[in-house]
Amino acid sequence: MSMLAQVGSALAVALFIALLARRARALSLDGAVVATLVGTLALLAGWRWGLLLICYFATSTVLSRLGNERKTARTISVIEKGGERDAMQVLANGAVFAIAALLAILLPGHETRWAALGAGTLAASASDTWATEIGTLVGGTPRSILGFRPLPFGMSGGVTLAGSIAAITGAGVIALIAVALAWPARAAFAAFVGGVAGSSIDSLLGATLQLRRRCVRCDCETERTIHDCGATTSRAGGIAWLGNDAVNLICGAAGGLLALVITG
Repeated sequence: MSMLAQVGSALAVALFIALLARRARALSLDGAVVATLVGTLALLAGWRWGLLLICYFATSTVLSRLGNERKTARTISVIEKGGERDAMQVLANGAVFAIAALLAILLPGHETRWAALGAGTLAASASDTWATEIGTLVGGTPRSILGFRPLPFGMSGGVTLAGSIAAITGAGVIALIAVALAWPARAAFAAFVGGVAGSSIDSLLGATLQLRRRCVRCDCETERTIHDCGATTSRAGGIAWLGNDAVNLICGAAGGLLALVITG
């Protein structure tokens, strides 16, 4: 099959899957466009890359919808985004994976290294997602990873026991799926370690450098620009450009790069 035919086939499959996700309201329109590009690169790198990405997205979507009403009630005053994943969210979770897939295409012969980078970034994102979704659903009052002061549900930097267990589980699930798909075992192990470390870095950044806001009317912490009471919130700390999407990107990059280092 010629390269042009391979690209066309990969694009068609990625577009079909993105449209299904769009129809299921898992992706916004711009999110579906970016997901199609990421998926195309994954499929061009090999069927194992494409399947791992699909498994990651499917498990994350199912978890996000599990107990949705309860989680929404707990986090509505804090979380800025919800529901369909937009382009920035897709990039935050998939950009480093796409880079790893591109490296696997352009620089063959280093399969284990690129596999570790790709699986590591997905494991970190999955670890963070599992921690957030499970911790919000069944966890107790979140406490800051630094100082352990109580935080509102959904506030970045907060951890719970249930969420911490889920973080390890999420990274482990991606590693096990990678092994089942015949990814190099060393890369899968490195991805697990990098995944747990990446989500821990996410929590640390959330508690220290991530942008924080406050609603003056309600006198409460939030990450929303417009609070659910309708008031415009004001900056209360952190770096202005370091929002949740940027922290998620750093989380995935850290997980992937650590996995890459572990594999040598």
